[in-house]
Formats: sequence, structure tokens, C-alpha cells
Amino acid sequence: MAMIEKEKEMRKADRLEQQIRFVVEVDKVKNIFRQTYLTDGKRKENDAEHSWHLALMAVLLREHMQEETDLTKVIIMVLIHDLVEIDAGDTYAYDEKGAQTKRAREVRAAERIFGLLPEDQAMYFRSLWDEFEEYESADAKFAHLLDNFQPLLLNDASGGRSWKEHEVHHSQVCRRNERIPETSREIWEKMQEIMEKHIKEGHLYAD
Repeated sequence: MAMIEKEKEMRKADRLEQQIRFVVEVDKVKNIFRQTYLTDGKRKENDAEHSWHLALMAVLLREHMQEETDLTKVIIMVLIHDLVEIDAGDTYAYDEKGAQTKRAREVRAAERIFGLLPEDQAMYFRSLWDEFEEYESADAKFAHLLDNFQPLLLNDASGGRSWKEHEVHHSQVCRRNERIPETSREIWEKMQEIMEKHIKEGHLYAD
């Protein structure tokens, strides 16, 4: 009996070590900087800031979704969706060349990073990451909406700074957000309103 208890304690200790290893490793996401500027325009945001912002938005904006969603699941999804960029790096939304290798880079990263966790947690996080990538479930659609709406809001607040730097066109933003109307008509209308404003102000190129 004592031997069984000792084995349980050892397994629990090993599990904790794996969890700690993962927690320490993903701290690196704080050093992955995106192309979107903070609202004051002074610097670009990092992935950790971006993920926190999405999690908060999930709580606030759930009422505007057209389908029922699992809030806890969506929050976890947005908190982990960019961890792969620790290895794969950030691929700008409108970087066509980078997009060609993005999937392969990120899958390799997902296997390594989530693989640091105990098997059950590794499988759970990987399944949520895959679900996000597949963009089919109501939860994944909500998570994608958040991932797309947040940088648009930051661009709006910073005077379209990232759009101007990369000479982004209206059609590119619309193409990236083409599935938003099926997720939330209200959010899509707000996004259109913001884009029209920045076309008039010369921050977003008209087509």
C-alpha cells in the first residue's frame, strides 16, 4: 500500500514538473511582437498582450454572437492560439509569402510546445488549437472574430498606423474577415464602419 502511495506521489511530482516546464517555456510569448500598435501608437503589442485582450473581449462580446458558444473553451482557445509563434514567429495577416509556410511551421511548433505538458493536457490544448485552426465550430468562429476584431480596433485607435505602414487595402481586410458576418452581424457592421472611416482619412487604401 505504501509503495502504491509513493508511486502516486512520484507521478504527481512528475506531472507538476511538466506543467512548470510548459509555464516557463510559454513565457517566451511575451517577446513575440506583432505588427499592430498599441492604442497610443508608441509601440507594437506582443502576443501575450494580444491574447489577454482577446480573453477579456470574449467575456464582453459573447452576447453579440449568432450561435451559442462555450465561453471557457473560447477563452482557453484565444489564450493558447498564438503560443506556436514562440517557434514559428508572427506571420503578419497580409504577408502572402509568409503565409505559404505558416501552417507547416506552426504545426511543428504545436507538437513541441504542447508536448511539454502531461499527456491529457497536451491532447486537450492541441485539440483546441486544431479546432481554432479548422475554423468550423461556433467556438472557433467566435475566437477568430476576436482575433480579427481586436487588431482592427487597435488600428482604429492608433490612426490606422499599421495599415499605413504596410499599405493595406480595403479588399485585403474584407477578405481576411469574410466569415465575420456569419458569426456576428453587429460586429461586422461595426468593422465596416471603422474601415470606411479610415478609407476617408487615407489610412486604408480603397480598391
